[in-house]
Amino acid sequence: MQNQQESDLPAKLSQPALRALSGAGYWRLEQLVEVRETEIKKLHGIGPNALKQLRSALEARGLSFAGEITRGN
Repeated sequence: MQNQQESDLPAKLSQPALRALSGAGYWRLEQLVEVRETEIKKLHGIGPNALKQLRSALEARGLSFAGEITRGN
């Protein structure tokens, strides 16, 4: 199992959101491009604020959740 020091998820994510993502096997933003936002929403501990932070972090790298078009590209 990877440790959190290898994670590049937003540092300000709440602990429940981080636990939900790590419990589902997501440690890096690049992994989220393979999953739809609707699937991430289903994770217990992921709320609107966590989704906003994840979306912003992905967009900052020119990435997006699966099936979404990145704005500005």
